[in-house]
Amino acid sequence: MTTTQARHRHLDIGSGRLIQLGLVALTVIGILGAAFELATERHWKSTEQLIPWGALALLGIAALLMLFRHSPKLVTTVRLIAVAVLLASAFGIYEHIAANYDAGLLDQRYAATWETLPVLSRWWYALTKTVGPAPPLAPGMLGQSALLLLLATFARRTRAR
Repeated sequence: MTTTQARHRHLDIGSGRLIQLGLVALTVIGILGAAFELATERHWKSTEQLIPWGALALLGIAALLMLFRHSPKLVTTVRLIAVAVLLASAFGIYEHIAANYDAGLLDQRYAATWETLPVLSRWWYALTKTVGPAPPLAPGMLGQSALLLLLATFARRTRAR
């Protein structure tokens, strides 16, 4: 081993672990961004609006668990949490689009013609937030963070040389 290798050996955490830590870091950034978005929208006015807060808390706990030694039980737990948050995210996306769809009748641009528009056009307007106030991509951000954490569980730790 050369002197340079010896000096930098303590910095070599293995490429698998580095990828894993990077994915966990991106998860944490997503959690903080989603929490900020929820807070600015005051997203806590109903029981249903508390679902993403619970999902963020679970995801935060799971991200923290990823920093510790990996046992098969821990990895399974993190994966189950990530999948549960992915499902909550899908529910949130649906709820946001459905709320926008229902708001189509109230939109002054479409109130008179909403019922006569093709169904696909109405759903497209709801998805793209052309009608309604709910941002469909906000719960998608939660799902992205869950997916990143799920991927982190598949990154293999490699031993430093």
